[in-house]
Formats: sequence, C-alpha cells, structure tokens
Amino acid sequence: MAVGSDPRLHTPMYILLVNLSLGDLCFTSTTVPRLLFSLFTGDQSISHTGCLIQVFFFLMAGNVGSYVLAAMAWDRYVAVCRPLHYATVVTLPRCIMLMGGIWIGTTLHSLLHTALIARLTFCSSRDIPHFYCDVYPLLQLACSDTSLNYAIALVEGSADIILPAACIVTSYGFIGAAVNGVRATGGLHKALATCGSHLAVVMLFYGTLIIVYIQPLGQAKAQWRGGNLVASVMFSVVAPTLNPYIYSLQNRKIKMALAQILKMNWT
Repeated sequence: MAVGSDPRLHTPMYILLVNLSLGDLCFTSTTVPRLLFSLFTGDQSISHTGCLIQVFFFLMAGNVGSYVLAAMAWDRYVAVCRPLHYATVVTLPRCIMLMGGIWIGTTLHSLLHTALIARLTFCSSRDIPHFYCDVYPLLQLACSDTSLNYAIALVEGSADIILPAACIVTSYGFIGAAVNGVRATGGLHKALATCGSHLAVVMLFYGTLIIVYIQPLGQAKAQWRGGNLVASVMFSVVAPTLNPYIYSLQNRKIKMALAQILKMNWT
C-alpha cells in the first residue's frame, strides 16, 4: 500500500520489497491461521485436498521469499560495487520481468512436488508429525513407493535452496571486498551496520531451511519421525515476521508513505 500510494517509490528496490512482503504474507498465512484454528477449536484434522493446497502455497511462498532475497542482494551489489551502472543495469522493466520469472518458476516448482505427493497412496487417517502439511512429513505417512519423491526433493529441492543462497553469499562477498577496499573512516562499520540485520535474517532463514530440507535420504526419514519443529518455526514464522521490520519499517521513505496513508485515513 505504501509503495503503491507514492509514485516516488515506484523503483526497482521498492518493487523487490513489495514482492518480499507478498511472499511473506502468503508464507505465514498458509500455516499460522490453520494452526491457531486447531489450537482454539481442538480440531486438528485436515482433508487430503486441503493438505495438498497447503503444500502448494507453502512451497511457492517460501521459494518466492528465497529468490526475492537473492534479487535484493544482487540489487545491493550493483548499487555498491557498480554505482555508475546502477540506473542502466537495475531497471524497472528488468526488475518486473525478474519478479514475474520468480513467481512463475516457484509455481512450477510447487506444482511438481504437489503432483508427486498427490499420486501417493495414504492407507488411512494418520497423524502428521508436524504443525502443517509439508513434503517430508507426508512422505513418512505414504504406503506407496516414495523413492522418486525423496530423490527429487533432495536434488531439485536442494538446488532451489542453494542457488539463491549462493547468490546472496557471493553478492555480500563482493560488497564486503568493495567496502574494505575503501579507506574512508568508518566505512566498514557503516556497511556492517547497514547489512548486519539483513544478513542475520538471511542466515536465520537459510540456516534452518538447510537443516530441514538438505540432508541424505536416511537422515531425512529419521529426522521427520520426531519432527524438526523448532527449525521449521524459525524459517516459516520467525524470519517472515522479522522481514517487514528489517527491510521496510527501518526505511525512511516507506515510513513517510505509511504516515501519509494514516494521515489521509484519519482526516
């Protein structure tokens, strides 16, 4: 709303923030409301169709957030390391095309895993060892062969995590080298202060994501028998909740746009 209401914010960086916010909103809305409903009503059942829908939107939103964070790291790399080329490299049309590709690619990724789970046979009503429907917990309940699901989750799913993580690490590595090369007093400290909170959330998100999803087949099966709930809560609830504060509410222009919206509503 803030970005849409202020034409001055119709720039690539703020388009990235909008997509990150949409991804986070979808990410937490997929699991948290259903969890709260179960806690308040005691009804912990979910239909087969509802479970598959939750899997699809959870995977899609999680991957959108992951790739948007990588795009934001690329944006910062160009701004810091190639400032004279920023206006020609990071353009609004290119940014919109990039975001469109991310949403399409993550949708296809989610459809693949949802379709693979839909073809499995589940013998009877059983308890899912998790607080939402996810790939590994569901595979533990299947009565049919799940080797293809595990193989694709390990290979394609791991690549979907490693690629944006590698982009973020590389971008911040170049940024750190560029800042370190500038002998200005306090330059490194200022860069760390600016990027520190961003990196903290990125490490929290990817660290727990890797713990949950990137592991050998045998370890994946053993781990989900107990349910890695803490790591899942960290990347699916805590990190998306921190993102609006770190990336948006500390931004002066967004705060001004939000204040203008509130002022208009009150008057």
